[in-house]
Amino acid sequence: MIDTNVLLVANGQHADVSTECVTECVTRLLFLQQDGVAVIDDAFRILGEYQNKTRLNPPKGVGDVFLKWLLRQAGENSARVEQVTLTDTANDCFLEFPDPALELQFDVPDRKFVAVANAHPDKPVIWQAADCKWLDWWPALKAKGVEVEFLCPDDACAFYVKKFPKKPAPQLPG
Repeated sequence: MIDTNVLLVANGQHADVSTECVTECVTRLLFLQQDGVAVIDDAFRILGEYQNKTRLNPPKGVGDVFLKWLLRQAGENSARVEQVTLTDTANDCFLEFPDPALELQFDVPDRKFVAVANAHPDKPVIWQAADCKWLDWWPALKAKGVEVEFLCPDDACAFYVKKFPKKPAPQLPG
């Protein structure tokens, strides 16, 4: 599972992240294209969000190129792009989200990533780049069997401290 901000960071569309963060996001996307499996929803909610935030014609960055690859693979190669069905329970709420109370704390666009990860039989890890709000959510998700991997932990923590100066420094998974 790949949160949209991974594509954006790989594209250089997040000016405040470190060079190491950009490199990590680029490396992960390139690896997935070469030898990985992406997981999306079968109603193309995730692909739609990616398309709204990136540029396909012409692609400018690694995130754009990854999306172009993903769109091709989604239509042709089920071994490289697996799709799961989500069940709407309300607008932007899903039966497959592992914790209905936690779902309401999530940003609406982020809910689908958790629901897809939870709905997939292998429960793929969600790659997160620099969205610091996930630092509050990952422990509850882990308790429900959904893992989050922070590709840029130093960046995410720095953004968290800036955004929530009165909160204690967050913990990272693992």
